[in-house]
Amino acid sequence: MTNPVLVELVRGNVVESTHRGAAVVCDAAGTIRAAWGAIAPPVYPRSAFKALQALSLVETGAAAAAGVTDEELALACASHSGEPMHTSRVAAWLARIGCAEADLACGPHLPYHDKSAHDLIRAGEKPCRLHNNCSGKHTGFLTLARHLGAPVAGYEQPAHPVQAHVRAAIAEMCGVAPDAMPVGIDGCAAPNYAIPLSALAQGMARLANPAGLAPERAAAAERLVSAWKAHPLLVSGTGRACADLISAARGRTVVKTGAEAVFMAALPEQGLGIALKIDDGGTRAAETVMAQLLVLLGEADPDDPRIARHRNPPLRNWRGDVVGERRTTPALGVLGALD
Repeated sequence: MTNPVLVELVRGNVVESTHRGAAVVCDAAGTIRAAWGAIAPPVYPRSAFKALQALSLVETGAAAAAGVTDEELALACASHSGEPMHTSRVAAWLARIGCAEADLACGPHLPYHDKSAHDLIRAGEKPCRLHNNCSGKHTGFLTLARHLGAPVAGYEQPAHPVQAHVRAAIAEMCGVAPDAMPVGIDGCAAPNYAIPLSALAQGMARLANPAGLAPERAAAAERLVSAWKAHPLLVSGTGRACADLISAARGRTVVKTGAEAVFMAALPEQGLGIALKIDDGGTRAAETVMAQLLVLLGEADPDDPRIARHRNPPLRNWRGDVVGERRTTPALGVLGALD
């Protein structure tokens, strides 16, 4: 199946580039409410998995035992920008559990936030593992390792007890057998598991509507979603799409991007989950599709500038002139078209 063109870039009045992809809206029972393109082939959700990877941190009691705050839970779900508000909190969390930056298995990279990156360079400093966008997730893994009495070293290995807990939670939430999820290694060195896009959407719907989950898991899902809603800048960063979309949804919806143009959302008030993937890995297109789906589902106002800058942003030249636009195509549907 060839996926439909969901996003196009227009220069003048000519379509210059297109992005094909697939998207699905699902409820907690697994009922497909709307779909575009091929939603059964497995994809790696990458960082769109982070809230599911954080479930074990909360449901095992590890978070409570370590006094993990809602801000820290937001960081456990984050692909943060490496701003001081992120790195200082991760460093304090590490210290509290008796770990250090060197215990993080994720490699260093420059902050995604331009000013923070420039400040490091001007100071003659190199980025460290705290700046890795996944350092909060990894600190959550370390916290779980401490709670389980498992070794800290090697916590990122697929066979480690921490990852066994995480894999089981992902499989159960997404309705996939653990041995049916091919394992790949993410950019941060942690395992990632390939699942159908429809299964990812169901996992997000179960986060949004945890009524059918065991009590400990339901409570963990509710706390994670609450922390995610409350701290969009910690989940993402200044000027980033996730922070914009969560803020614009006015506490109704949480979203999370993943590498290679995966994006997910959990809609608690509707009990729905969204998952999408752009074929060519174009993050700009994933942001545009997610913004449009939130509008279609009544979760966001299309005129809110935090939505508009991702849903239908102008294309500008280096002088600032508007020379085109990025937009979704009619293939994505119109208001009222969803079941």
